[in-house]
Amino acid sequence: MTVDDKRTLPAAPHSLSLEDRRRLLVSGVTDVESFNEQEVIMGTTQGTLAVRGEDLHMEKLSVDSGDVVVTGSIDALEYEDPEPRGEGFFARLFR
Repeated sequence: MTVDDKRTLPAAPHSLSLEDRRRLLVSGVTDVESFNEQEVIMGTTQGTLAVRGEDLHMEKLSVDSGDVVVTGSIDALEYEDPEPRGEGFFARLFR
């Protein structure tokens, strides 16, 4: 596919699996923006996902497959919706 081609590839499937609030498996991850022991922020095909808790660790990070495993005491999962595609600066400014 060339840069000029307007078709888009289908988004990778996104899923979450939380086991006993101690182990979170996430698929469809596009990037990890930041992480520390209290918070992991990652971009997914369904928006930005914030994982909050205590003693958080990234047990697995696979950029090729888009899989992430977070372990620790997980208290909250929160999504921020992705920005609409094709919306310019002025459209966002005058919402």
